Amino acid sequence: MGNFNCEYNMQDNKQQDMNRRSFLKRVGLGSFSAAALMLAEPFGAMASPFEEKKAKKEAAPESVAMTYRTQNGSGEKISLLGFGMMRLPREQEEVDRLVDYAIAHGVNYFDTAPMYGGGHNEEVTGRTLSRYPREKYYVATKLSNQNPQTWPFEKSKAMYESSFRKLRVDYIDYYLLHAIGGGGVDNLRNRFFDNGMLDFLLKEREAGRIRHLGFSYHGDVSAFDYLLDHNDKYHWDFVQIQMNYLDWRHARGGKRRGGDADAEYLYNRLEKLGIQAVIMEPIRGGGLANVAEDINSQLRAVRPDDSPARWGFRWVGSHENVLTVLSGMNRMDHMEDNVATFSPLEPCTAKENELLARIADQMAGFPTIGCTTCAYCMPCPYGVDIPGNFAFYNQAVTDKVLPLPESTAPDYAERQKAYVEAYQKAIPLEKRANRCQDCGECLSKCPQLIRIPNQMSRLVELTRKVRR
Repeated sequence: MGNFNCEYNMQDNKQQDMNRRSFLKRVGLGSFSAAALMLAEPFGAMASPFEEKKAKKEAAPESVAMTYRTQNGSGEKISLLGFGMMRLPREQEEVDRLVDYAIAHGVNYFDTAPMYGGGHNEEVTGRTLSRYPREKYYVATKLSNQNPQTWPFEKSKAMYESSFRKLRVDYIDYYLLHAIGGGGVDNLRNRFFDNGMLDFLLKEREAGRIRHLGFSYHGDVSAFDYLLDHNDKYHWDFVQIQMNYLDWRHARGGKRRGGDADAEYLYNRLEKLGIQAVIMEPIRGGGLANVAEDINSQLRAVRPDDSPARWGFRWVGSHENVLTVLSGMNRMDHMEDNVATFSPLEPCTAKENELLARIADQMAGFPTIGCTTCAYCMPCPYGVDIPGNFAFYNQAVTDKVLPLPESTAPDYAERQKAYVEAYQKAIPLEKRANRCQDCGECLSKCPQLIRIPNQMSRLVELTRKVRR
């Protein structure tokens, strides 16, 4: 996204003051650290998955206005808004409330994984969905065998079988090889080929215990290309990619071999092969919902009542080869806004697409850190709140408190002091960037390929000394 010292156009002094006040108001709530910690900490002890189920809920009303897409081959009607279950609240009752609202308003696709929620997410998802008739929802989960200890066939197979018990199902609608790309083709072979696990999953699809088989992609595009180059053999039913109007042409580097790829390349390759796309990070971990005020004003000038998040969802949903768009909705206001966006979806016009392309060009110059707060890197063995630190810094960049101007600038001391004081208020002492010991444990876990220790060193430098 550019380096720390890069320059980008600043607004007039009035706009800068507004941005700084907005930043201080937001971080004064301590929201960044709290949000990141919620993602990293486990859900808590769950009741037995074999306890008696609650009474079934009524099916969604026939009159719901949700937009649906037809799955190629099966003819299944999938809600264009999918519920990404990774960022769930801790209380089961609150999860039930969100799921009840989603189903009542036509959402029928629910995405989870064994590694989410400290290992409890599948169980939580199974508890809430099992209150409904099985034919009323589609559940997606993954083979999260990223750890080398899980590479042996029996270990990976045990993870697969555990998903059925935790989800309380006898078949899985959408099953994914989780986060292929990290480590390239060699890692792909270790996780799925050399251990015979992919052959096993293909047989499970033939037997009907997996209805649709696909994979999710982050990282080295050579793994993505390898699986699609052999589509005639594997016949992928769907593929999950990160796609939003910023990553469309501004993913890190846009390399097609040996690195990450722009979403435009990923989507177009899938479309040409007739493989539908499931979309993750449609608003880039919330980054496209919390845009700078000058960008927000451009959006409001066209659609005064639409939130920045709604713009992001509409852009993604406007692509016809998208099967469903995942959103991690852990608050009812987010749920309501997203449901309204897709009920029904109003596709972006050509002029709106041009506006978002221009905005993406502007945002590509911001020296933010490409973190989507997925918290795969957590927990840190030294207690650093990695996504919380990055989210705080990124918000400061978005609100144009950063990058700090040259030391000769009249407001240098004011800006740095405001940043440091807000940082100390938002991030607890034991979770700050200076706790990083450069152990490197987080590096292999990050799907965005962020050089986390290097970025932590940058954040430490920002707070090391405040000029008076």
